[in-house]
Amino acid sequence: MATYSRAFDDIEAIYNRQVSTVYRVCYSYLGNRADAEDATQNVFLRLLRSGASFESGEHEKAWLIRVSANLCKDVLKASVRKNVPLDAIPEPEAKPQEYDATLDIVLSLDEKYKDVVYLYYYEGWSTDQISGALGKPPSTIRSYLSEARALLRERLGGEMA
Repeated sequence: MATYSRAFDDIEAIYNRQVSTVYRVCYSYLGNRADAEDATQNVFLRLLRSGASFESGEHEKAWLIRVSANLCKDVLKASVRKNVPLDAIPEPEAKPQEYDATLDIVLSLDEKYKDVVYLYYYEGWSTDQISGALGKPPSTIRSYLSEARALLRERLGGEMA
């Protein structure tokens, strides 16, 4: 049986093959979506840093499942804390944002639109700041915003000005 080493370029392929398995393992241990997503990211970071090599696809999968389980057990151990009376917990500095149905629609846009719209409208970045962050010309960013507005108007049923 040929042994293959995990090259940096192969991480995406491994991720695409195994992400759903890793996520399901993490979710089964942690019981909620946010923690399972965080743990899934950490598993693939460990893979990236490990330099592990696999004898087969099954060996790859088994390694990822074992790392997932161990990582989740560590998360669960770390989360066991002493009970603190509610009145001893300080108020958060900022209240969490209310649910924004429009944000769900924004996040469903194609990648090139989603990032630009989110940074512009939700984070308050200028088109020049977005241009610098994404490495695209400011005119491209403005075009993406214009195209995204048209898509949002269509998806929101003309409610957007």
